[in-house]
Amino acid sequence: MERSELRRRVAANLVRLREDRALTQAALAERLGWSRARVGRIERGLVDLPADELDGLAGALDTTWSDLYDRVREFRSARFRAPTRVRGRAQILVEVSRWLDAYRHLETDLDDTVPFAFEPARAHTDPVEAARAARRAIGLREREPIANICGLLESGGVKVLLLDTKRDSFFGLSVGEPDGGPAIVVNTWDRAAVERWIFTAACELGHLVLHPEEYDPAASDLPEDAAREADDFAGEFLMPEAAFARAWGATTGTPLSLRVLTTKRIFRVGYRSVLRRLVTGGYEDTGIRRRFHDDYTTRHGEALVRDDDPQYSDGSEFSWDWKRATEPAPLSKHDCRDARFGRLLRQAADRGLVSIRFVASALDLHYEDALHWVRRSSP
Repeated sequence: MERSELRRRVAANLVRLREDRALTQAALAERLGWSRARVGRIERGLVDLPADELDGLAGALDTTWSDLYDRVREFRSARFRAPTRVRGRAQILVEVSRWLDAYRHLETDLDDTVPFAFEPARAHTDPVEAARAARRAIGLREREPIANICGLLESGGVKVLLLDTKRDSFFGLSVGEPDGGPAIVVNTWDRAAVERWIFTAACELGHLVLHPEEYDPAASDLPEDAAREADDFAGEFLMPEAAFARAWGATTGTPLSLRVLTTKRIFRVGYRSVLRRLVTGGYEDTGIRRRFHDDYTTRHGEALVRDDDPQYSDGSEFSWDWKRATEPAPLSKHDCRDARFGRLLRQAADRGLVSIRFVASALDLHYEDALHWVRRSSP
């Protein structure tokens, strides 16, 4: 590799990693005992770093030499589910690209690929009809709730990554076929309810189905129309009309808050999704939101956060404020779990098709922890 190319890679990776750690040039320089001007020159690709200084830089950023040297893949078909430009989005894409590369490597070595089962749904432009077609394509009955959305997506040829990343403006993203997808990434940071994870996964499937040609990884926000269409798709995919009508009708005669919470548990969605469906489906008027909150407060002695933010008051499920993630009768993280990538990795390790270092890199583990994982998970 030419020295100029090496400097450019180190420069680009340094900027990415520093911004991901929310460090200024001055703060990083202070950690290293360098001047801010020197850090700036490195980030402009003007400095050749000796090995000891590369070690120091990697240590200050809590990373490795490879993170400073590796070429970052450009994405053509990644769509972020976020309201603003996500802090550290470049680092998220690096992590996703490594995962996708490992996933494809495992599928090739094991000769185990799954076709995209939701392709027939792309013939529909209406979100509700597309969601119904998607359910038919995967073999879901009309009134059948989804027990495990991650397993369902994986069985339909969608790669799923549950990524615990502490970024409060990022719910998830989807990746199209040109970049190794179809794939869905969900931020499982525990500041968001599990119900949010599930809804995000369904929304990202909506984007893969409805907007396969409209991906713009450089976009700073999500187009409002596309977001609303994905919300509508997710609502029907998770709570099909026939099943919702039956479930809601079965709760007749019980207190309103219990009806809502029972219905949300059946479909594994947030209570806001149930309230939205009641309004958009014509079951109730918008006053049901206040009635639900009043009844919940009376019965439980505590109030939920009121749904009075602009994003929710117009009927949208897509709210951005993580502090509003309070969810009564919450689901467990076990209600949203991925499995196929780990299963493929286990099979490849058992057959000697991948090294322990590959396992460590794929799972972001130290070598010894990866060795223990392989021994523990082997038959």
